[in-house]
Amino acid sequence: MTRILWAAAAGVAALVVYLRVIRPRQLRWGATDDEVARPIPGDDVVERPAFNATRAVTVKARSEDIWPWLAQIGIRRAGWYSYDWIDNLGRPSAERILPEFQNLKAGDLIPFSPDGKQGLWVKDMEPNRWMLWWDKKGKVTWYWGLYPLDEDHTRLITRVRMRYDWLSPSILFNLVLDVGDIVMMRKCMLGIRRRAETLARQREGIQDE
Repeated sequence: MTRILWAAAAGVAALVVYLRVIRPRQLRWGATDDEVARPIPGDDVVERPAFNATRAVTVKARSEDIWPWLAQIGIRRAGWYSYDWIDNLGRPSAERILPEFQNLKAGDLIPFSPDGKQGLWVKDMEPNRWMLWWDKKGKVTWYWGLYPLDEDHTRLITRVRMRYDWLSPSILFNLVLDVGDIVMMRKCMLGIRRRAETLARQREGIQDE
């Protein structure tokens, strides 16, 4: 009985630490106060989100060098540039621009499932600037934005807003996502940064020749 009580107390303590210390930080990894507060397309779609995460990273590249990697993202496409053994069926994410996935438009599906049939849809977009995905139900949005800092640097910002259905079995997945999303998202954004900066260097090399 004592062990059970100690285990319960440890679980409660861990939950408190996560909710009070870890979660507020991971929900805004890399983002400034202004970026967290900035209104963006899609903020009005999901009302009272339980999960509202804004993450950001500076990329030494123009938005034109970043956008192609975003346009082709998704399972059975270029992958997620993250941990492929988890989210891309073990297949390596693309290290090059795939022309067949560059003509992204509103209404297209960004596949998340192995069969390529489940995911989020592109709600709206402005190429080289931003795009917004959603679930068509108003429960989930995922925004990608590109904000130039100067001629050679761009802020890549992503915002995920999700309203949990606490009475649905899917809440178990949501809670796992709540904790683990930052691990995948951080890897994904850094993967995009590496690829975009490599592309930018290659273009600069061509121009210098």
